[in-house]
Amino acid sequence: MEGSSAEAALSVSANSIRITDLTQDGDVLTFAITSQKLNGSAGVCVFRTYEDFDWLQQSLFSQENVPGLQGIIFPPLPPKALPSQLNMQTKAFKQLGFLALGQDWQSYCKALEFYLQQVATHPTLCKCKALDGFLINSESPGKQRGRKGIFNRLSQAVEEMRKESHKDVDNFFQNERNRNTSIAALSKVATEKLLDVVMTEQKLALACGHFSTSLHLCVNQDDADAVAFSKVCLKLSDIIEAVKRNYEKVANNNLTTLGLGLDLESRYQEAEKEMLFRRTCKLVELETVKKGTEKAKANKREVMEAFQKAVEKEFNLTSSVAKQEIERFHSSRVNVLKNFLIDWCEQQLNTAKECAELYSQHLEACRNMYSE
Repeated sequence: MEGSSAEAALSVSANSIRITDLTQDGDVLTFAITSQKLNGSAGVCVFRTYEDFDWLQQSLFSQENVPGLQGIIFPPLPPKALPSQLNMQTKAFKQLGFLALGQDWQSYCKALEFYLQQVATHPTLCKCKALDGFLINSESPGKQRGRKGIFNRLSQAVEEMRKESHKDVDNFFQNERNRNTSIAALSKVATEKLLDVVMTEQKLALACGHFSTSLHLCVNQDDADAVAFSKVCLKLSDIIEAVKRNYEKVANNNLTTLGLGLDLESRYQEAEKEMLFRRTCKLVELETVKKGTEKAKANKREVMEAFQKAVEKEFNLTSSVAKQEIERFHSSRVNVLKNFLIDWCEQQLNTAKECAELYSQHLEACRNMYSE
C-alpha cells in the first residue's frame, strides 16, 4: 500500500532511488541521485549537496494544510559531514559515528539514500511537491530560500525541556514515551559499542599490515640457514597478510550492515522522541487553554471556549496521526533492522568460509615446506 501511495504522488519509482556517485570539492560533497521514471524507461539523474537535503527536510517540516503533521515521525536526516573534520577523529565520530568510516563516503551515501527512500515511501510525506522537484529538477533547490520548520530540533529548545517530563493523559502515549526513552538509550549504547569493535578491527588490520611488511626485512640470502629462515619469514608474512585482509573484511561487514542498521535505529528513535515531544507540547497547550477558559470572565468565555475547541481538535488529530505513525514505525523498524541483521550474518559467514579456506591453504603450504 505504501509503495502504491508513493508512486501515485511521485513521478519516479520510490524503490529506484539511488545515490550512485559522489564528488568532493573541499568540504562540499555533491551527490549524484538517480531514479526511474514511472511512465516509460527513462532514468533521471540530479546532483545535490547537503544543503539541498536540508532544504528538503525543512520543506517537509513546514508543509501547510497537512492534517496532523505534528504527529508524523519524520525520517531522520543524517548530520552534515565535513571532510576536513576527519583528521579530528573524536569530533567526527561524535557527530557521524559509523557514517564517518568506510571508503569514499560509501556509508554516508547509503544513509542519505535510505533517507530519501524512507521519505518517498511514507504515505503522507511522499505527497510533498518539494520531494518530486528534489528528485527530478536539474536546478538545485537549495538556491530557494526555505522556511525553517517549526518542528526543527524542537526537543532541544531550552524553554521547552520542562514539558518532556509532563505526565500524559493517555496511557498508550505515556507507555510509548517510556519505551522510547529506554530503547533510545540502548540503541545509542549498542551503536557506540559496535563502533568501538569496528575501530579496533581496523587498528588490528593496520598492525598486521605493518608486521607483514616488517617480516620482509628479515630476508637474507647469505647462506643456507639464512635462505631457510627467509622462506619461513616470507610464508609467515603471507599468513599475517591473510589475517589482515580478514580483519578488514569483518570490519567492513560490521560497518556496512549491522553498523548502518544500528545507526539508523538510533536516529529513528530520536525522531520518534521528537514527535512524542511535539504531541506533549500540544497537550500542555490544551491543558493551559482549558484552565484559561475556566477562569475566563463571562464576556470572554464564548471566545475562549471556541479557541479551546480548536486546540482540542488539533490535539486529537495529532494524537490520531501519531498512533498510526507509531504502529507503522514499529513494523517498519523491525523489518529494516531484521534485514540488516540477515545481511550481516550472511556476509560474516561468507567471510569466515573464505578465511577458513585460505588458512587451510597456508597450513598445507607450511606442511609441504617443512617436508621438503
